[in-house]
Amino acid sequence: MLVYRLSKSKYADDLSGTGAAIAGGRWNKKGRAVLYCSEAPALALLEIVVNIPPMFQSDLQLLTLEIPDVKVKLIERDRLPENWFHYPAPRILAEIAEEYYRDQELLGLKVPSAVFHQQYNILINPMSKHFHKIKVISSEPFVFDPRLYRN
Repeated sequence: MLVYRLSKSKYADDLSGTGAAIAGGRWNKKGRAVLYCSEAPALALLEIVVNIPPMFQSDLQLLTLEIPDVKVKLIERDRLPENWFHYPAPRILAEIAEEYYRDQELLGLKVPSAVFHQQYNILINPMSKHFHKIKVISSEPFVFDPRLYRN
C-alpha cells in the first residue's frame, strides 16, 4: 500500500513520529509517537491546509511510502462517537487508537479523515515490529498553487 505525507523539508527524513508525540493529535496522546499519512496526496494536502494556513507552508516535501497493508487495521466508523470529526477532536479518539498502538504486531491504523469523511488517513506506529518494512518510494518538493494564498 502506498501512503503519502507532507512535511517541512527539514523533517522529511524523520519518520520517528516525534512531532505528533510532542503536540498530540486527533488520534494520539501527547507522548505517543505516530506518523500521520494519507491514502492520497490530495488528502495529505487538505490535512495540512486545515491545520496551518498556506502562507505559513513554505518548503514542503511530499513523501511516498510503501507499507505492508496486511499490518494495518481499519477502525470502523461505527466504533467512533457521533462527533468524531469535530474540532477540537474528542479525546476518546486518542484513547481508542491507543489500544491499537500497544499491539506491536500492527504497523498502523486506517482512520477516516475528519476533513474528507470518504477518505482515510494512515497512522503509522514507529514502535511496531514491522516498522523496518516501510520503504521510502519518493521524496519531492511540494509547491502550493498560489491560488491557495488568496483571501
